[in-house]
Amino acid sequence: MKRIALAAGVLLTAAALAGVLRPQGAGAEDPAAATDTVSVTGTGVVTAVPDRAEISAGVETRAPTAKAALSANGAAMQKVIAALRANGGKDVTTQTVSLSTAFDQNGQPNGFVASNVASAETTLDGAGALIDAAVAAGANTIYGPSLSRSDADELYRQALAKAVDDAKERAAVLAKAAGRSLGGVTAIVESGSAPIPFAAKASAAQDSTPVVSGPQETEASVSVTYELQ
Repeated sequence: MKRIALAAGVLLTAAALAGVLRPQGAGAEDPAAATDTVSVTGTGVVTAVPDRAEISAGVETRAPTAKAALSANGAAMQKVIAALRANGGKDVTTQTVSLSTAFDQNGQPNGFVASNVASAETTLDGAGALIDAAVAAGANTIYGPSLSRSDADELYRQALAKAVDDAKERAAVLAKAAGRSLGGVTAIVESGSAPIPFAAKASAAQDSTPVVSGPQETEASVSVTYELQ
């Protein structure tokens, strides 16, 4: 019985010492350790006129047999690809090649249709002339243009910086309204966005197929959490 009483006394003493030696506020459950925060979302927008265009040009051919349709299509498409390259087209790439059965108005098989489409990049000012050159070489299908900026990554970084500034301004307003001041950033999360087309203003050369573009808005947004002091 004496041994049991002695062991119990040791355990009680150890527990008491543990409570005395633990620093106040060190535990996560201590309310004093909690920090007030404010979370906001900031948005930044940069506007710029596209300077690059991507067009798609292709050839569709019909023939009584599949082999004849594909052969004629290949010969015609070689000329289109050569014209794209010779007239300022960059990164010329085949997009689709297809071969299918053709049908007449009564739904009866009527030979075969072969199609080949290639894309090429060029400047905005050169897009109209490139389309004309592809058509002159035999293209009978044209798609696009898809417009973009050559410095899209830099524009996005600028928009991202503006988004962070916007978030800080919003957080400062909320903190002031609550009678507090902003502390350091505790968390920041990025969410991206693609360029958004705007009103058309820029025009292409007048002696070729007109290709116009207005400014594009590159938008970025961030969610930021600040400490409140």
